[in-house]
Amino acid sequence: MLTLRQDAQAIIDRALADAMPDSAVRRALECFRKPSGRLVLIAAGKAAWQMAKAAYDVLGKDVSCGAVITKYDHVKGAIGTLELFEAGHPVPDENSYRATARALELVSGLTENDTVVFLLSGGGSALFESPLIPAEEMADVTKQLLACGADIVEINTLRKRLSAVKGAQACAPAQVFSIVLSDILGDPLDMIASGPAYPDSSTSAQAMAIVKKYGLRLSEHAQSLLAQETPKTLSNVETHITGSVRQLCASAEETARSLGYTPVVLTDSLRCTARDAGSFLASIAQYNQSSERSLAFIAGGETVVHLTGTGLGGRNQEIALSAAQEIAGLRDTAVFSFGSDGTDGPTDAAGGIVTGETAGTLREAGVDIDRVLKDNDAYHALAKADGL
Repeated sequence: MLTLRQDAQAIIDRALADAMPDSAVRRALECFRKPSGRLVLIAAGKAAWQMAKAAYDVLGKDVSCGAVITKYDHVKGAIGTLELFEAGHPVPDENSYRATARALELVSGLTENDTVVFLLSGGGSALFESPLIPAEEMADVTKQLLACGADIVEINTLRKRLSAVKGAQACAPAQVFSIVLSDILGDPLDMIASGPAYPDSSTSAQAMAIVKKYGLRLSEHAQSLLAQETPKTLSNVETHITGSVRQLCASAEETARSLGYTPVVLTDSLRCTARDAGSFLASIAQYNQSSERSLAFIAGGETVVHLTGTGLGGRNQEIALSAAQEIAGLRDTAVFSFGSDGTDGPTDAAGGIVTGETAGTLREAGVDIDRVLKDNDAYHALAKADGL
C-alpha cells in the first residue's frame, strides 16, 4: 500500500504542478502590450494571489495600482503596491463586498488609453461580489443552491443576475486584458466565476427555470432581477483562457504511464453526485481486480454534493469515502480524488484517498461510513484513516 500511496502522490503532485497558474500567466502576458495610459491589475478567485504574483513579477513598475481578492488564508505575502484582501468562500461575506467595492473604485474613471489586467480563477463568484439584493439574501440564495446540488453553471446563471459586477462593463472605456484559469467543464468563459468580463450566453428564462427546478425561495426583487437580460456583447475585452480538466487528465495519464501503469482516461466531463462518482470508480476497480497489468483509470469532471447533514467535507473527500466501502478488502487498490485548486469544500484538504484497507480501519475506529456520508462529514472520517 505504501507504493500505491507514493504513486498516487506522484500523480497528484505532477497534475497540480501542471495546473499552477504561474507559467500560464507569464505565457499569456507575452502578447500583452503596455498601454499609453494607466495599468490597473485586479485579481479575484482562489488562485488570485498566485496569479497576481506572477503578473506583477512580469509587469512590475508599469502597474499603477491594483487589488487582489482571494479566500481566507490564501494570501502568501505582499505583492508590490497591490492591495490584498481575503474574503468569504463559497458564500460571500462583508469582506467580499468591501474588497469588491475597492476594486471597482480602482477601475472607475479610466479612459480608452488605460488598461485593466484582470486575473480570474474559480471562487471569484463569491469573492468578487457586489449584490443587488441584501447581503443576507445573497448568502441565503448561495446556500440554497449549494444544498440542493445545483451545478456550477446553474449557480452562476443565477448569481450573475443578482450582482452588479457579473457580466458588466465596469472598466469601460478602458481595455481589459483578461486571463482566466478555468474550473468549469468546457471552459465557458461567461460562467467561470460568473463571467464578470465576458458576455453572458444564458437567458432569463433559463434562470427562472433553475428557480423552479430546485424550488428556491426568492424575494420579489430577486425574481425581478432574474427576469432582466444580461449584457450579450462586450467590445473592450481580450480574454486568454488557461487550465482545464482535460489538461489535468492528460498530466495524470502521462505520469501514471511513467510509473509503469497502463493508463485509461475514462472521461474529462463526469457529471454526477460525488457519491455516485465514488461508487463508479470503485466498480471499475472491482471489475479489473483480476488483471495481471497495473492499471490506472482516470476521470475528470464536476461532481455535486447534496447536503443532508452538518458535517465537514467536500466533493472530493466524499468521492473517496464513498469508494472505500466498495473496494474494501481489494488488493493493491487505491481510489483518490482531488481538486486542482488545492482546497476541497470549506476544508484544508485538497481531497481524499482510500485503499482496500480503509473501510476496515474506520470500522475498527467505530466509524459508520453510511452515517458519515449522510452527515456529509467525510473530512473527520478520512482524517482517522490517514486519508486526507
